[in-house]
Amino acid sequence: MTTAHSESIPEHIKGAFPLRGNAFSRWVGRVGLRLLGGWRVVGDLPHVKKAIIPVAPHTSNWDFFIGVFAMLALGLNLSYLGKHTIFRFPVNGLLRWLGGIPVDRRAASGVVEQMTAQFQQRDELILALSPEGTRKKVQEWKKGFLHIAQAAQVPVVPIALDFSRKVVEITPAFMITGTIDEELQRVKAALSHAVGKYPEHA
Repeated sequence: MTTAHSESIPEHIKGAFPLRGNAFSRWVGRVGLRLLGGWRVVGDLPHVKKAIIPVAPHTSNWDFFIGVFAMLALGLNLSYLGKHTIFRFPVNGLLRWLGGIPVDRRAASGVVEQMTAQFQQRDELILALSPEGTRKKVQEWKKGFLHIAQAAQVPVVPIALDFSRKVVEITPAFMITGTIDEELQRVKAALSHAVGKYPEHA
């Protein structure tokens, strides 16, 4: 089991899982989690170089900072999707350095096809996203990440942000083997116990 208060990168993620940063950035992450109320990270990351990480529930802007500090504390190299129009000078370099991947939603190929190609072209790619798509209450989660995982044949690793325990919980990874609707329920079940900062928005 990993903890955000470890003084080094947890041994079980030193293998295949993509890493970045150094001792200082990991220290910044641990300090940030403590300052936000004593958050900790629990669970095991799989020995993979490619995966999709849906993070939920997403009910506040604080979720972003908790996620960033957890990423720094563990030294993880994560990527995220961004509208292609924001990847311009002078922030283009910074956004890409932070893991941003530009996607053109107007393209004929579609986001699923674009991201499937990214997974096929890269040796390492861990894509983190919010399946809710917004911190406001939604009727249904987006399913695009499951279509990408199915097409690219990469595992899904659900991560829960649980404000009731101040825990970032890494749940077991799994491959897409059933229908997309069945797998969406599987992701929801893995994260259903987590309580967001504003539960009424979940």
